[in-house]
Amino acid sequence: MDAASSPPPFAGLRRTYEGLPLNEADLAADPVTQFASWFADAVDAGLPEPNAMVLATSSAGGRPTARTVLLKGYDQEGFVFYTNYESRKGRDLAENPRACLVFPWHPLRRQVRVEGPVVRLPREDSAAYFHSRPYGSRIGAWASRQSAVARSREELDERYRELAERWPEDPPMPDFWGGFRVVPAEVEFWQGQVDRMHDRLRYRRAGDAWVVERLAP
Repeated sequence: MDAASSPPPFAGLRRTYEGLPLNEADLAADPVTQFASWFADAVDAGLPEPNAMVLATSSAGGRPTARTVLLKGYDQEGFVFYTNYESRKGRDLAENPRACLVFPWHPLRRQVRVEGPVVRLPREDSAAYFHSRPYGSRIGAWASRQSAVARSREELDERYRELAERWPEDPPMPDFWGGFRVVPAEVEFWQGQVDRMHDRLRYRRAGDAWVVERLAP
């Protein structure tokens, strides 16, 4: 059996997870405050792009898809990201406005998962963020018909050049682009432990309060 057809050495990839215990008494009163603490730890640890998160959506027919996007803000109302409304995720959220986020902070043996309904941001909020972006990113938002099939890289580059010539200084925000907020209904904090006996503590919204539950690993 040659190397190409031999099974990958998954057993050799196994790692022992060791972390401080995550106890109910250690948690903040609400998940956003707890997230802020863990997010600060990820930043302080020097993780590359600690705001990178996996966003999972599903069409009305139940066809799931996931991709990595960047968190651009959070508060007690939810977790914010921006995208093309005509992209795959934008169409999914128009049909089925619920999503799941995962923050995979592997070096810290931590993971945060957020589930909940999704709402569009007001246009003025999206515009404020859009105009804070670098010029090239603003032109790129116009140039990319996100998730559509492109005939070639040359076609994409030519469209970018044309739009840069059209707006050499201050491109407006496209009407097909803007922000979404994932409103947390459940937030799970996962801390790796030895022998796969991981700590999993989940906040679950119950009316105006949060209930904390321990989940089996």
